[in-house]
Amino acid sequence: MVLDLSAHRRIYRSAVETPLDRVEEAELHSLVGRLFAEEATNLVRLARFFVDDRTAAEDLVQEAFIRLSRSIHRIRNEDKIKPYLRSIVLNLARDHNRRGLMSLRHRPPADPDPPGLDDQAVLDDDRRLVIAALRELAPGQRNVLVLRYYMELSVAETAETLGISANTVKTQQRRGLAALEQRLGGRV
Repeated sequence: MVLDLSAHRRIYRSAVETPLDRVEEAELHSLVGRLFAEEATNLVRLARFFVDDRTAAEDLVQEAFIRLSRSIHRIRNEDKIKPYLRSIVLNLARDHNRRGLMSLRHRPPADPDPPGLDDQAVLDDDRRLVIAALRELAPGQRNVLVLRYYMELSVAETAETLGISANTVKTQQRRGLAALEQRLGGRV
C-alpha cells in the first residue's frame, strides 16, 4: 500500500493558517489507523525483545502511535514512516528499561494476561537461550541483530531505523553474531 502524504502535508500547512475541519482531521486519523492495523503486531513483537512484560510492550507501541500522530505532519517521505515508528518503539523500550518501569502507566496489569502464542514460542528452550544471550549483548549489537534477523529488515532499512550508517550496521551485525556464538557455544 502506498500512502499519499502530500495531501496530509497540504492539510497540515493549511492548519497552520486555519484550523483543520473535521474531514481533514478524519483523514489524518485514518492514515494512523491504517498504519496501526498494518504494523502494530510486528511492533509489539519487536518491543517484547526488549521488555519482559507483554502489557508494557503493548503500551510502548500505543505510545509510539500517539507520538506518530502528533508528528506525522513533519514526515516528508512516506517511506520514512515505518522506520520512524520502529525507532520510536526502540527508544521507548530503552527508556522503559532504563527507568525500570513496570509499564508506561506505572502499575502492573490488574489481571496477568494468559500466555499467548508468542509467549508459548518464547518458552521453547532454544529460543529462551537465544533471547537471554541477545539481552546480554551491547545495545547497538542487540538492536541490529533483532532488526536484521527477527524483523527481517535489510541493512539499509536497519540503518535508517537506527539512524546509523550501513557500514555501522554491518560491523555491529558481525560483532553481535560473534558475541552470540561465543555466549551460546554449541548449545543451540
